[in-house]
Amino acid sequence: MEQHEISASRQADDGWWSGHLHELWRVADTASDVTGLADSLYCMLLRMPGVLAVVGTRWSGGLLHYLRSITAADTAPSFVELEQDFGASGADGAPDGEPTVTVHEVSGLDAAMPYVQVLAAAGARSVAECAVPLGQDGWASFMVGTADADAVDATLRSRLKQVAEVAMVSDRRIMARRDDEMRQVSDAFLAEASLQMDSSLDVEKTVRRVARTAVPAVAEGCVLHLVLPEEGLTLVSFAHVDAGEQQWLGRVAAEDPWLTDLLQRVLDSGQGLVLKGKGLEGGPFGAASSGAGRAVYALSVNPLKARGRALGTLTFLYHQVVVAEGASRFLANLADRAALAIDSSALYEQRRRNVVSLQRHLLPSELPQVAGLTLSSAYEVGDVSLDVGGDFYDAVPSAQGGVTLLIGDVCGRGAEAAALTGLARHTLRALLEDGSSPEHALGRLNQALSREGMSRFVTALVAVLVPDEKGFRLRYWSAGHPAPLIRREHGTVEELPAHGDLLGVLEDIEYGSGSAHMAPGDTLVMFTDGVTEARAADGTFFESRLRTAVAQMGAGEALGFAERLAEAVVEFRATGADDIAVLAARAEAIV
Repeated sequence: MEQHEISASRQADDGWWSGHLHELWRVADTASDVTGLADSLYCMLLRMPGVLAVVGTRWSGGLLHYLRSITAADTAPSFVELEQDFGASGADGAPDGEPTVTVHEVSGLDAAMPYVQVLAAAGARSVAECAVPLGQDGWASFMVGTADADAVDATLRSRLKQVAEVAMVSDRRIMARRDDEMRQVSDAFLAEASLQMDSSLDVEKTVRRVARTAVPAVAEGCVLHLVLPEEGLTLVSFAHVDAGEQQWLGRVAAEDPWLTDLLQRVLDSGQGLVLKGKGLEGGPFGAASSGAGRAVYALSVNPLKARGRALGTLTFLYHQVVVAEGASRFLANLADRAALAIDSSALYEQRRRNVVSLQRHLLPSELPQVAGLTLSSAYEVGDVSLDVGGDFYDAVPSAQGGVTLLIGDVCGRGAEAAALTGLARHTLRALLEDGSSPEHALGRLNQALSREGMSRFVTALVAVLVPDEKGFRLRYWSAGHPAPLIRREHGTVEELPAHGDLLGVLEDIEYGSGSAHMAPGDTLVMFTDGVTEARAADGTFFESRLRTAVAQMGAGEALGFAERLAEAVVEFRATGADDIAVLAARAEAIV
């Protein structure tokens, strides 16, 4: 009868355990964090015969993150966050692949360990410990303290392994879900970050956007260094979620030798790294540092590499985030995209400088001084692709005291247009300097273009200003170029009719020509079609307000008239990729 009662008691106990274990699996299937199993798991183990205390710990190597416990004397769960590094003595308990159960006498354990203190205080003399491998290179330990060694039997060992298996499987599911969520979030963030960083072709704006995009979305702090030609690795941008720490971060990033050495090592190796805990020792960050640096829990550094070149480093500071392997891959991807955006901006800037330099050589370095005239000119690039444009202008003084002004436009952009621009301007200037008439100079240019067999055409306008007692006599010749304007001294604006054939299309061409007189205060305005064809957002062309603009801009100083008119066109223009060239001559009283 007694044997039958013992058997029935064990069957009832097994039924209790099986039911609770089934419930634990159900909770594990939906848990968002493995700690969500703690209450159920600890209560189950505490109900085992002879158990006085259940203690759980969470580790990363020898770093003890927290301790959770429950005892027979106090069934209210206790949780203590530690973040204490026990080094090798802590890491020795880490499992090797699968959950393992070991039995110890409490008196034989290191009394300095917090979990040993909890077990001893509960009166436990023996402890069964199960170490469980978890994600993010971490591990956990479940310890069951008993009054004597006899209570640690095969049933307790088996059940300890069972709950450990639940925790391990649950952790894998949770990590898989988190990885999937992280990939989705990371992909969305990287796409948005790429758009933000690529939205500017200005190097300074790009590096600022890298920092602004990353804080606080990725980390609490971000520092960007670039390798500059003569200065080496140099701080170019930094940001911190706490505005009060901005200046501190800037000083550290620019001056701290520990960080400088770390960044150089990353740059030399080409490999990113993550530092936390002891890895931060000796530097301005981490628990051992002082001031604002104490709040930094981890530091990541990634090299910036693009098109086979090392550009610099991207550093993130974390106050709370544990940087995992998946996050490290994400940071490397972000650094690669940032590097590509920065390099593209730098290449664009270099190309812009090259184009500006080439464009400068296609135009006169300065306009001549002509008695009785104030000359001004302006050139604005319109093409965002930064191909060299085909607009040109020049001024050739004459021996009689006047000047010959010329302006033209080569169809299209790029290297071929630049070559024709140089050919057109220098051909006209050379012939006019040698005393050729404008008709002859335009004819010779037309022959040269036809002989080259180019598929492009050229428009040109030549104006000769000769002084007389009342101001200047004006004669002009047009080869398909926009008609010039005269702004009279009192603000009225007149158009000078001009037609003519394009250069480089026909062997025999006719020019549109005319004449006028300019009194002191009058201004001749010559321009390319980038002025008239500039278009506002509503589709309106600047041509419709050109005369009004000339009247208004001509009211100021003569020397800056061309620049003011060009700026008005640029401000008006929402679309249109043509360059803008303006050449103006105001008649002054001849003394």
